Amino acid sequence: MKIIYINIIFIILIGLTIIPSKSFAGNDQRAGEAGSELLINPWARSTGWGGANSASIRGLEAMFLNVAGTAFTRKTELIFAYTNLIEGADVSVSAFGLTQRIGESSVLGISVTSLSFGESDITTVNNPDGGLGTFSMKYTNIAVSYAKEFSRSIYGGAVVKVLSGGVSNLSTTGVAIDAGIQYVTGDDDQMKFGMSMKNIGPTMKYTGDGISFRSVNPATDVSMTVNHRMEDFELPSLITIGGSYDFYFAEEDSLEMRNHYLTVAGNFTAISFGNDQYAVGAEYKYKYLSLRAGYLYEDGIDNEEDRIISYTGPSFGASVEIPLGKGGSFFSIDYSFKTADPLPGVHTIGAKITL
Repeated sequence: MKIIYINIIFIILIGLTIIPSKSFAGNDQRAGEAGSELLINPWARSTGWGGANSASIRGLEAMFLNVAGTAFTRKTELIFAYTNLIEGADVSVSAFGLTQRIGESSVLGISVTSLSFGESDITTVNNPDGGLGTFSMKYTNIAVSYAKEFSRSIYGGAVVKVLSGGVSNLSTTGVAIDAGIQYVTGDDDQMKFGMSMKNIGPTMKYTGDGISFRSVNPATDVSMTVNHRMEDFELPSLITIGGSYDFYFAEEDSLEMRNHYLTVAGNFTAISFGNDQYAVGAEYKYKYLSLRAGYLYEDGIDNEEDRIISYTGPSFGASVEIPLGKGGSFFSIDYSFKTADPLPGVHTIGAKITL
């Protein structure tokens, strides 16, 4: 049986490494061309780490970083989250998700993430100041996941995402796939390793009446409709490899052992449209309180002239859990903050129910 598990891991690892080099070329000059809304983490706990916990992440939030972590859902998990992405500009991210254990070793999950840009004035060549009403632009990602515990040490899963976005007369739709594995080892399961690939899918393109305009042929005086040609754009495919280690502060096998610990984690991410990223983070948990901090680094992040993302590196977060009875269920409030420049820092708040 162990040979089967080893073969499964080997096949997945080979699949991750033979993805066409075009998908992982890492071209920072095209960072704005690749559906970057797929790179926005909507969840409060993992953003407090700076995304460094891809190997140790557990439950619903793992659908974004490493879907294998959803296999640790005890029974049911439900999360609502809101991110004020650009303060003062009415740009925000709302997310909702649910994971549910089915059987002894499998977990299904679903999440909906919506990126909203607020209301904007409709303008034309003849009406550059507006006065014609408003329009709104939104991006929505609907994801369905499946994860499985293959053994006490090996966990894996996959996500299928349906992507859509645009305005009333111009839109795009696409599909992407994520996959991930996690490996847990150590006498007290304190060592964890993980690998995931994300946003693998065909190119997308905008279509609709918004790319057409009316024209008159001066030679024949015939009116016609002309469409602009739209270029396809690729998804921001990426691979993440990470690890983590738990330091327990209570006696081995005691009731306090899992309620008083420090976890340190780190990972490397290769992104097809941007610089490679390195993240480190830590979480300290004592009973019902958790504190987190992380740092994300990539070339140029400490220099305003060379930086290609708005984040400047540091992130912080905290969670407070409220027990719901004696069965291990709880309700929690999660918060995170990511520093940015020249934009304001990004605040995320979430509410989580674990049954």
